[in-house]
Amino acid sequence: MPHPAVLFGGPSPEHDISITTGLMAARTLGEVYALYWDKTGRFHLVEAGLEPADFVDGTPRKARELHFVAEPGGGFLLKKKPVDLSVIVLATHGGPGEDGTLQGMLDLVGYRYSGPGQAGSALGMDKLAFGAAVERLGLPVVPRMLLDEQAPPFDGPYIVKPRFGGSSIGIEVVDDHATAVALAASSPHHGDGTVIEPFLVGVRDLQVAVRFHPEPQTSMIEEPVQAAGGVYSYQQKYLAWDEASGVSNRRADLPPHLDTEVRRMAQVVARMIGIRGIARVDFLLMGDDLHVNEINTIPGSLSGSLWAPTTREELLRDIVAELEAGSARRYSTHGADGTALRNARSIASKLG
Repeated sequence: MPHPAVLFGGPSPEHDISITTGLMAARTLGEVYALYWDKTGRFHLVEAGLEPADFVDGTPRKARELHFVAEPGGGFLLKKKPVDLSVIVLATHGGPGEDGTLQGMLDLVGYRYSGPGQAGSALGMDKLAFGAAVERLGLPVVPRMLLDEQAPPFDGPYIVKPRFGGSSIGIEVVDDHATAVALAASSPHHGDGTVIEPFLVGVRDLQVAVRFHPEPQTSMIEEPVQAAGGVYSYQQKYLAWDEASGVSNRRADLPPHLDTEVRRMAQVVARMIGIRGIARVDFLLMGDDLHVNEINTIPGSLSGSLWAPTTREELLRDIVAELEAGSARRYSTHGADGTALRNARSIASKLG
């Protein structure tokens, strides 16, 4: 009988926190396949009850290496035998696990997985393209442009971000354009491009999670307490499900019209990206002026803290139910008739 799988890790700067989210999801769901993607890009089947400490020195000792065949009927093979999984909950924060690379691989096989498809994942990770797409929908955004040698048409101070990436990694506030250019040239996080936008002094960060199963819903709207420097921090984004983390967030105190508008805009953005499962949409509020900032298509801890009193078990069960009721985005062969397993066994026999 097939079981759901949780896929986590990956060759990303967010590898370690992806392990934390993935193991949390695997333990919560119970009878699942725990699929670990190591930093070198290899896949492994591991025990779902492991702790993050078991990965400190790399792949756990009892892990079993998997082979991945990226074609219809392929997928994850263990000693040439297909892993009989039904759907995949993705906990692959950042990098190729969130930018559409992994999603394209899974689409080729026909797996059903959480989060957007390849195109939506790529759009959500590209801050420049995402901002332009949101603006095209008629939603307000802060001016954002690609950093180059030409000074931007807005005054500093500036906030400088890697064009591709998330989790506040590589984000800095600078006073002038020359410093922004120097920072981008020296930082390993800006190798694929940099975006620059005005840093809004006194702005309020808002965040809300979105899901469309079992019905369209938005979570509590939260206003994270900004870290020094005015940037919503990595710790706040990824440890908020852990009550012992010391993270200090609070419910946003908003007038009814802004509360309604945040929720409306979040659903519009999430539908544009094409999420399945849970996404988080972040906003900037300056006075009464609301701006869409970004979307996190695989949010840390799946934004569990925002959904109280709904438990994380309920959230994860709903994600699995949504995926099991749906269909693969492309090249679907994972139907109830067992076609996927027959095709996978055929591929395995050829490999042998």
